[in-house]
Amino acid sequence: MASDFPLTRTTSPVPAAEREEILAAPGFGRFFTDHMSTATWSAERGWHGHRVGPLEPFSLHPSAAVLHYAQEIFEGLKAYRHADGSVWLFRPEANARRFARSARRMALPELPEEDFLAGVAELIRADEPWVPTPSNEESLYLRPFMFASEAFLGVRPAKEIVFSVIASPAGSYFEGGLSGVTLWVSGTYTRAGKGGTGTAKCGGNYAGGLAAQLEAEEHGCDQVLYLDSAGEGYLEESGTMNLCLVTADGKLITPALGTILEGVTRDTILTLAAESGLTCEERQITLEELRSGAADGSVTEVFAAGTAAVVTPIVGFKGDGYAFTIGDGEPGKQTAALRARVLDIQYGRAEDTHGWLRQVR
Repeated sequence: MASDFPLTRTTSPVPAAEREEILAAPGFGRFFTDHMSTATWSAERGWHGHRVGPLEPFSLHPSAAVLHYAQEIFEGLKAYRHADGSVWLFRPEANARRFARSARRMALPELPEEDFLAGVAELIRADEPWVPTPSNEESLYLRPFMFASEAFLGVRPAKEIVFSVIASPAGSYFEGGLSGVTLWVSGTYTRAGKGGTGTAKCGGNYAGGLAAQLEAEEHGCDQVLYLDSAGEGYLEESGTMNLCLVTADGKLITPALGTILEGVTRDTILTLAAESGLTCEERQITLEELRSGAADGSVTEVFAAGTAAVVTPIVGFKGDGYAFTIGDGEPGKQTAALRARVLDIQYGRAEDTHGWLRQVR
């Protein structure tokens, strides 16, 4: 076990003028910083080779296990530049713990929490000029991931593994931002079943959702909303986000854990919502409850929560043969307040009373 990631600097960094041009309009996931963190694991040696080095392609044998059996996991978190120029992470320990849970589910070796945190922090320190000075909601998106690199054909856990972290300057995930999005309720595709990989953050879950995302786009929607695989009509989650409902009687309701991803932003929202006076409930919610609540006004707001999306208002839903609007079709007051509260903590504009922030620069 080693939590040090010594740095070997690239000899060909992106020129400063080009980097500034990128930071002025980063988009999401389009550009990458100069370096990457890596470590390797083998059955004989355990974790070793921790380093931060130049961003470069991996060299994989065509039989590498990840290419055939999808033994892979990843995480997503952000670094935020505060007004004084300092750089902070938001709840990275929660991401490290979820990374470990995903590893267990996918029969991958668990990376020690201190190594996860060091790999992320040392990459940020190496590429600190890439952390945007926010004019809106810009940040540096961090993508830790782990994959089976062993060259073999056969269904068993791989004995050689690579861990890495890459970074990408990011703006808003949805172009509509606070104006809200519309979700397509898929009657064709489901995301996960009991005992499956729904609670793990693994690539296969997202690959399996691409057809549903295309289905949503074909119907003029921004994302998909999944129902449970048992056909009971329970809401699960969106393609990349957890779902939250706000009711007229002061409740915040979100689907219970079990087959959905345990979102860090979801957990943050549950804490902040309770502090703001909302009564939080984690339970099963049916599509019929959502539709009838939208119709009679008992469901006043719906929003999605996730690292990339932060808190994104959901203003409408469409499905086979129906469509309905939430409230007046505009983002709700509770949604806007919770979104502002999360962002204010992340960017250092509000006191962090929970110890969620971790300074790295």
